[in-house]
Amino acid sequence: MKKKNCMAFAFVSMFLGIATGVAAGPTDSITLSLDQSIAIALSENPTIVVSDMEIKRTDYARRETLGGLLPTVDYSGSYSRTLKKQVMYMDIPGMDDGLEVGLDNSWSTGFSLSLPIIAPSLWKSLKLSAVQLEQSVESARSSRLSMVDQVKKAYYAILMAQDSYDVLQQSYANARANADTYRHKFEQGTASEYDVLRADVAVRNLEPSLLQAENALRLAKLNLKVLLGIDAELRIGLATRLSDYEEDMYADMLQPDTSLAANTSLRQLDLQGAYLKQALKTQHMSWAPTLAFVGSYTWSSMSNGGMFDDFRWTPYSYVGLSLSIPIFSGGTRYYKGKQARVAYNEMQYQRINLERNLRMQLTAAMDNIKASIKQVASSKEGVRQAEKAYEIMQKKFEVGAATIIELDDANLALATSRLSYFQAIHDYLTAQSDLEQISGNVDFDRYKLDEEK
Repeated sequence: MKKKNCMAFAFVSMFLGIATGVAAGPTDSITLSLDQSIAIALSENPTIVVSDMEIKRTDYARRETLGGLLPTVDYSGSYSRTLKKQVMYMDIPGMDDGLEVGLDNSWSTGFSLSLPIIAPSLWKSLKLSAVQLEQSVESARSSRLSMVDQVKKAYYAILMAQDSYDVLQQSYANARANADTYRHKFEQGTASEYDVLRADVAVRNLEPSLLQAENALRLAKLNLKVLLGIDAELRIGLATRLSDYEEDMYADMLQPDTSLAANTSLRQLDLQGAYLKQALKTQHMSWAPTLAFVGSYTWSSMSNGGMFDDFRWTPYSYVGLSLSIPIFSGGTRYYKGKQARVAYNEMQYQRINLERNLRMQLTAAMDNIKASIKQVASSKEGVRQAEKAYEIMQKKFEVGAATIIELDDANLALATSRLSYFQAIHDYLTAQSDLEQISGNVDFDRYKLDEEK
């Protein structure tokens, strides 16, 4: 974990150095690509770190179970001091006071050994722990898939917010220029005061939308910073724009991934089913007898008087077999097995229902992708027509053949068509991310930091 942290720090520092040429600080800025953003999130996000630690914990638990097949050696020692000895009375003339029995001091120390020979339940537990390890690995993979999806959508949200802000800013600039034109005409006596006021109103009507777009951009960047663990005060920029993804849209649709073989939800459910099936077998093995090799080597000593006076160690040892045969447990084993079987059957029906829902989600994602591609093509043509219409209306306005209202309408139509174009690309990208999330086919190697490759 420390190694990953160092890599991520070096990565971010490298980009800060490129961007600013000085040490990183709150006023510095970095430019991130999508792959770089995902790489940082997969390395530094606490959710991912915890899932990786869970794999280690489960592996240690598996090794703990494996240790049950190895010999167990224990050392023990004890000491006792007799405070009051037992008095034995004998029916012998002259011995009315009785006779003290026992010694003052007693020592014992030694080693004991136990080695399972036949342990069916333990053997099945090893397979059970192996399935648990697979579950942890798949759970970590699920966390990574979810993180990739979150970062992608956060990144796309910034792109959408940035392009929306730019469109509104351009529309605002057009409105300002039109207002300046009317003010100049008013000064020359070729426009009325109403026309000037109407142009100023059009400018002011755009200001709230521009402020909202700016705030949306700020919040979108903050969301990405949280996922990447970047300081909130650090300025970030993105290396791409939404329009950069248009060329890749049609190529991606040539070979869409519609398989569910790598779907993490199904795989986790299958592993859970395998776990329950193995747990059922383990439960059945609890009825089987167990046999273990046992042995002991012990030294003991006893003495009277002082604690360390007059004592001699005498060794004692044995080896043997220990057999245990379960006979009756009040029905606990029987009903535990019944519970495991019912749970396994429930899992099978859950899987059927889950696969049906995933098929539906897969179809919906594909439909959204196709619809978005069509919308991109349509809105792109709409932008071209809106730009041409605005140019025509602007020329007519300059010669007095169009009113400020008509020019504002053309400006609004241009802004709307541009926003529709960017929204269509954004919808495609999010649908594509949904498709990857459902299919589960993500190449995580491409999202490694440069120091890890």
